[in-house]
Amino acid sequence: MAAATIITKSFILNKNSSTSLSSFRINGYRNRTHKLSYASNLPHLQERRSPRRKIVMTLGAAPTQHGVEDVTETKSIALDLTALVTVKFNKAGSLKEIIGAAASRPHGGGVILQLVSKEIDPETMKPKLSKEAVLEWSKRIKVGSKPYSYEANFKIDPDFGVPGAIYVSNQYQEEFFLMSISVGGIAHFACRSWVQPAKLDSEKRVFFVDKAYLPSKTPTGLIELRERELKDLQGDGKGLRLPSDRIYDYDVHNDLGNPDKGIDYIRPTLGGEKNPHPRRCRTGRPPTNTDMNAETPASSSVPAYVPRDEQYEETKKTFMSQGKLRALFRNIIPILIAKFFDEKKIYLTVDARGNTKIASLNKLLNRNPIFKILSKIHELIERAVKLEAPKYISKDVIWGLSDDEFGRRVLAGVNPINIEKLKAFPPVSKLDPSIYGPQESALKEEHITTLLEGMTLQQAMDEDKLFILDYHDIYLPFVDRINEIERRKTYATRTIFFLTPIGTLKPIAIELSLPCSEETAASSKLVLTPPTIGDGTTYWLWQLAKQHVCSNDAAIHTLVNHWLGIHACMEPFAISAHRNLSVMHPILKLLDPHMRYQMKTNAFSREILINAGGIIETFNAPAEYCMELSCAAYRDWWRFDLEGLPADLIRRGMAVPDSTKPHGLSLTIEDYPYAQDGLLYWSAIGTLVTKYVNNYYPEASLVQNDTELQAWYAEAINIGHADLRNATWWPNLSSPNDLINILTTIIWTVTGKHAVFNFGQYSYGAYAPVRPSFMRRLLPSENDPEYESFLAKPREYFLSALPSFTQSARFGAVLDTGSGHSPDEEYIGQRKDLSSWSGEPEILEAFYKFSLDIKTIENEIERRNSDPGLRNRSGDGAFPFELLIPSSGAGTTSRGVPNSVTA
Repeated sequence: MAAATIITKSFILNKNSSTSLSSFRINGYRNRTHKLSYASNLPHLQERRSPRRKIVMTLGAAPTQHGVEDVTETKSIALDLTALVTVKFNKAGSLKEIIGAAASRPHGGGVILQLVSKEIDPETMKPKLSKEAVLEWSKRIKVGSKPYSYEANFKIDPDFGVPGAIYVSNQYQEEFFLMSISVGGIAHFACRSWVQPAKLDSEKRVFFVDKAYLPSKTPTGLIELRERELKDLQGDGKGLRLPSDRIYDYDVHNDLGNPDKGIDYIRPTLGGEKNPHPRRCRTGRPPTNTDMNAETPASSSVPAYVPRDEQYEETKKTFMSQGKLRALFRNIIPILIAKFFDEKKIYLTVDARGNTKIASLNKLLNRNPIFKILSKIHELIERAVKLEAPKYISKDVIWGLSDDEFGRRVLAGVNPINIEKLKAFPPVSKLDPSIYGPQESALKEEHITTLLEGMTLQQAMDEDKLFILDYHDIYLPFVDRINEIERRKTYATRTIFFLTPIGTLKPIAIELSLPCSEETAASSKLVLTPPTIGDGTTYWLWQLAKQHVCSNDAAIHTLVNHWLGIHACMEPFAISAHRNLSVMHPILKLLDPHMRYQMKTNAFSREILINAGGIIETFNAPAEYCMELSCAAYRDWWRFDLEGLPADLIRRGMAVPDSTKPHGLSLTIEDYPYAQDGLLYWSAIGTLVTKYVNNYYPEASLVQNDTELQAWYAEAINIGHADLRNATWWPNLSSPNDLINILTTIIWTVTGKHAVFNFGQYSYGAYAPVRPSFMRRLLPSENDPEYESFLAKPREYFLSALPSFTQSARFGAVLDTGSGHSPDEEYIGQRKDLSSWSGEPEILEAFYKFSLDIKTIENEIERRNSDPGLRNRSGDGAFPFELLIPSSGAGTTSRGVPNSVTA
């Protein structure tokens, strides 16, 4: 008898029916009737709610002398599943190129897909698999649409169960971005990952169903795959990382210098006992020729590595390229002017309409026709590229900030986290007196008693009226080395502020310190107080002193609060998250949008910002010592347990615990815009995180026994922050409340806190007379040979102490580029991955409420900014505090709170 023939045909079958099939062709035979019975062991697919199922019935038929023998029992029943696959390609036209290249090869290409069940096959003890399905790019279902959609058809056995993962193998020659795979109403895979060709990565990629599982609750069919995927992401710590790799690993910052270029480009390694620093993503580039401990800097031939899915998308790349072009246009005329004219007396100013103009102290030069033409061309270029003047600048600040605005900006500026309540007077240094001289400050009671509006010193301190901006200890160890650099001069500064009856701060004393030496022992500390009316000399000295404070503040903002506290210190948590938390882990799903672009932004920073001779060194006072200052701050100042907003405010004496007040705090200065608005975010984030964590961890034992979670936190500390791993202040992770506080701190840091430091840089810092990033001259003393020149022409001296005209123009262009939002920015309260919680209404409700909370925060901030009673953000001469308004359009807007560190 001939072998059995397998006949396949599609049917729509009701669950309880028994159907007769007739009049179909079987190997040339007609009119044969076969009995078909419904198979009761079809998989129970919970997600499919329809009582009607589209299936493929596979019949066994045996030919005989008289035709086909009737078969009354179904030999096997297969389920036919259709999946919708959505993809993107790397660039315009790439799909056409890929299809053409595949067609030119004998065997073409294709993408092979295979479903993986949540269940284990009891015979093989391996996950159950579907038959493979093949996608071909030439067969998309929506011609011309982007992204592109395709259909894949799977056949699974009756007892397959529910899909929990899917294998993907790219047999084409080019990568593609797999957005999602949706298998009917059964399973959804939000992949969002680049899939490399098999020639680069022979291992099948695995994507898991879009549902959160704690490790202990992983379906049996996915346990091994979950562990394998994490091992793939961890790598082996060896070799050069390729752009196509997906490996997350750690290394010290040993790639900032380039000793092969000469001694001026040698920089110390960041990370280790001498210069403690958080770790970065390992790249595996080879060492330099002259120093085996220094890694070769990134180059066009060996680009800076980050895992493939951490790279910028095309929209972001285009935005950054346009920013570079705008900066180039902006610098053309300043460079020409500096070439044809002496730039010493040339400066940028702001006219009555808020437009920047090029001007000169030389009246003859202002009338020079070539100078006038170039200045006009500069204005036209800025209009053509839609380059606006710094937002928070008015025409009355050409020669420095007023005392009122100077005080306001420590509460509502781009660096509002260093102001502290004065707890002891005079302030006392903690530096070693044998190295840095006496610890006592030069500030005396008589310096300030007449400026306390009738209060005694003790009364003012008791009533919380005195505050301090203290950069003495963090800056003094670097002052001598900075002052040895050509055209760089600095002090270590302390500024005392008095809280006025209307709630604003006014500076009442500034101490400027130089390290003690045999030559400067008697004059290493200088105290200045506000000038009296009509005293021109004291006025200009006071203005210069405030500029040196601003220079200190700019460096601490950039090197400590921004780079170190956010970019560097948060990267280890991101690296460890990808290495230790499965994509199915609920905490990774929560954190995922808050890690977007972070590693690429940091890699970009190492390449052109914090590297030897880079932007940070060029435009900040410490120059080549910038990163050493960051390391000192990391060693002596940074503490994760004090990074949360309430803890930070309490540490600085700017708030005290008070259970009767909103957020559980009473602010020392009620009208403190950064704290007021920031606490709204802290509360909203905390509420979301609390609901989320309690949903997955109702008991402390679940936190303690979550192996992935514990590995994430332990590795972030012990390897990512290895230099501080023995610190006693690291929070425990043994309860849901511990986890809530850790996650809230991380999310606040990369959202609201980062937004304040980054997106106001241009508006607050691009105009040198308002916020110079470095100074070129110290204050003149009576013994200074140029003192007489200062007395005769104080404006010229003031201008010569600031960054030069071309330096200011270049720095402004850099800040404009770095302070802008890309069109693909994702803002706080927005999520694209809510399908992960489609079966968990409590989580969806929490995210929905969080989104509403963010909208409420925006309305509240706008209300506060229009309240005339809040003098630090409204009223005569005050600017609104917009840095924490959550929404924004693209470009440099001085507002907008992204989900992550995107710039």
